[in-house]
Amino acid sequence: MTTLSVAQAWAVLSVAIVLEVAGTTSMRLSEGFTRLTPSVLIFVFYAGSFALNTLVIRVLGLSVVYGVWSGVGTVLTALIGVYYFKEPMTAVKMASIGLIVIGVMGLHSASRVSS
Repeated sequence: MTTLSVAQAWAVLSVAIVLEVAGTTSMRLSEGFTRLTPSVLIFVFYAGSFALNTLVIRVLGLSVVYGVWSGVGTVLTALIGVYYFKEPMTAVKMASIGLIVIGVMGLHSASRVSS
């Protein structure tokens, strides 16, 4: 298997993040595993996300991949919760999302310095 370039690795990581967010959203839509399709999709989306992360870790490193994957996934999932599922957006939630974004930006910039 050929190794991904750094640009390709970031693109693949983006797809992994989208799959992770879709899996997490499917958790909510499954209503506690009472709805078949979203329940099955949880595992499909997470399997795809983990598979892609496994490929990307070889290029970008574990700390960057997992930090960016979980951080961006958390922010996107929180925004889906607020806008789609009508969860409240509090000042603490906004500040926390801001801190996650700052952390992800730090990890991204650290990966540029070390690669």
